[in-house]
Amino acid sequence: MSHEEQEYRGIPRIGDKAPNFEAVTTEGSIDFHDWKKDKWAILFSHPADFTPVCSTEMTGFAKRSAEFDERKTKLIGLSIDSIHSHLAWRENLKKILDTEINFPIIADLDMKVSQKYGLLHPNESATATVRAVFVIDPKNVVRAIIYYPLNVGRNLDEVVRLVDALQITDKHSVAAPVDWKPGDKVIVPPPKNVADVAEREKHDEYERFDFYLNKKSL
Repeated sequence: MSHEEQEYRGIPRIGDKAPNFEAVTTEGSIDFHDWKKDKWAILFSHPADFTPVCSTEMTGFAKRSAEFDERKTKLIGLSIDSIHSHLAWRENLKKILDTEINFPIIADLDMKVSQKYGLLHPNESATATVRAVFVIDPKNVVRAIIYYPLNVGRNLDEVVRLVDALQITDKHSVAAPVDWKPGDKVIVPPPKNVADVAEREKHDEYERFDFYLNKKSL
């Protein structure tokens, strides 16, 4: 699929190349792909600066930034506010919530990044971006997308869990079951042929439910 087709569709899907962009942020101008380099990244949008739910989310990400650092995952926020608004809000959050925002926030006044990532939903708001989370891997591929309405804040436990699950399943070529968290058993990929079915019978360490559903510890 061409870059032009992806832009016309309005939103990159899971498995698509994450659109690159140049933008002004609270930490200077960046080229997105160059900024994230070979790391994972979470690009997340908020509706507007100086709003209550967004303030709790922005400081929530900042307070847990060390957890994302441990996972070699970079954080970057976005809204269609100006760089001056971002900087003032950043200072205000430090004052009222005692939290320093330690990642860049994109000032997307011209909405170019928002348009590339499908962050503008007119039926939800004509003047703000929705709450979105894009998890992007080191190869710049979109691996997960979560959208939230304007009036519901994100669950950061789930965002961390999602990054853990993607990294573990990539590393071990397995799948993560419902409510999986680090330390839980993972799912062995289902057999693709008769030989695979016979092969898994040899693994005493598997927890077997049926020929297609086996779990194991890592």
